[in-house]
Amino acid sequence: MIRFLHTRIRVRDLDTSIDFYKKLGYELGEFKDSPQGNKLAFLNLPGNDVFLELTYSPDYTATCPEDLMHTALGVEDIVEYCDGVEKSGIAIWPDGWREKFTSGGRKMAFVTDPDGYEVEILERGAKVV
Repeated sequence: MIRFLHTRIRVRDLDTSIDFYKKLGYELGEFKDSPQGNKLAFLNLPGNDVFLELTYSPDYTATCPEDLMHTALGVEDIVEYCDGVEKSGIAIWPDGWREKFTSGGRKMAFVTDPDGYEVEILERGAKVV
């Protein structure tokens, strides 16, 4: 069986990015230097097998054009989760997300990491998949 293991994103400041993703619930796993001289930080969400690999290289300029790619998180209660993220200092968008969630329909929100990568947040109910 083939398994999806991780996604790598390039970052401008490893410590800033690690701090951001920790506020979303990620935990720092392995931290090492690659044979090419990059600094690598592997982050995971408890209960998940897939990792997010943050890569820093002093000779690489990390830029993410708007809407190029995103990652997505499934949460049980999006209002509770987004409240916690917002209290940690991260802006949730779209504006007025709380009001939009009361009208029914699919509940989704976004945050943008320090390098411009979007993280989609989806309410998945009691069974988070």
